[in-house]
Parts: sequence; C-alpha cells; structure tokens
Amino acid sequence: MQESKRQKQVAKVIQTEMNNIFQYLGLQIVANGGMVSISKVIVTPDLLEARVYLSLFQIADANKYIADINDRVPEFRGMLGNRVKNQLRRIPTLAFYLDDTLDYVFKMEEIFTQIAKEREDKNLPSAE
Repeated sequence: MQESKRQKQVAKVIQTEMNNIFQYLGLQIVANGGMVSISKVIVTPDLLEARVYLSLFQIADANKYIADINDRVPEFRGMLGNRVKNQLRRIPTLAFYLDDTLDYVFKMEEIFTQIAKEREDKNLPSAE
C-alpha cells in the first residue's frame, strides 16, 4: 500500500524531532563508542502509530538496546508531544525496531568479496 502525502509529512516531522530528542539526551553515542541513528519512520494510515527504525553501529547487544529504548517510550512520547503539539492533533504511539539494513549490506559485500576471491583462485574471468 502506498504511503499518503500526509503520512510522509508526519513521518518526516517525527524523524526530525526524534533525532533532536536523541541528540539532546545523548543517546546517539553509546558508552563504548557505538552510534545510533534513526534510519526511517513509518506512520500508519490513521497516523496513530509510528514505527521508528534505529540503525545501530558497533553496539554489542542490539536487542537489549532496543528493549531499553522501548522501555522509555512514554518519556520519548511526552518529549515528542511537547515539540510537535502545534503540528499534530494526536501524538502517535511510538515503537522502536532494529534496522538491519547496514548488517545486510556488510554481509552482501563479504559474499561478493568471497566470490571474487574464488574466481581469482580458479583463474576465471571477472564478472565485470
């Protein structure tokens, strides 16, 4: 199903404000050098739920981090409400999910490197 123009607008507002909230609370940099960014936000057609996808870099236990963030949803929703109260009638319920696109890209790059190495070992012409 296609996202409506309003869904995209609300998602963009939420993504911008949640990035500001994460920056304000210092959640973008994790203690051991890891980084967190909000990769995308998807809003349901009724604009009552926002799915926030987090991209995590060098965080040991990503699932625990997502669970900790989900435990703080009321706090985030309150802060979001204070920031967008003049733009939205109702503040959507927030749900945080792990965006594993970066892991997928690294895995595919590793597979392509392995294929290239195998071609080189067998003296086959490259696929380029």
